[in-house]
Amino acid sequence: MPITKQDSLGEFEQLVLLAVLRLGEDAYGMRIREEIENRTGRSAAIGAVYITLDRLIAKKYVSSFLGEATPERGGRAKRFYQVEGAGMRALQNSQLALTRMKEGLQHLLPEGI
Repeated sequence: MPITKQDSLGEFEQLVLLAVLRLGEDAYGMRIREEIENRTGRSAAIGAVYITLDRLIAKKYVSSFLGEATPERGGRAKRFYQVEGAGMRALQNSQLALTRMKEGLQHLLPEGI
């Protein structure tokens, strides 16, 4: 099945989606940023994380909801995120596109790629 521009994900979008999946019920902005940094060794600005989350919400790949207000946050609630079915399909399609591009190139690529 061909992948449309709407379905395609940038690298950072993939990292954010994967972090949200990995964190499950604990997926909120700062934890998503930390997960990306811890797993990739790559610095991620919190603003970039939120801009990407907003873009993924607009594409209906991610949804968000407010948790309970907490005293640690001055009575403010955390916004949590979850990957929706369309986001799972987009992630799967992006991973499949990379796999297809690598086919037949194993002899040219370093091991493990």
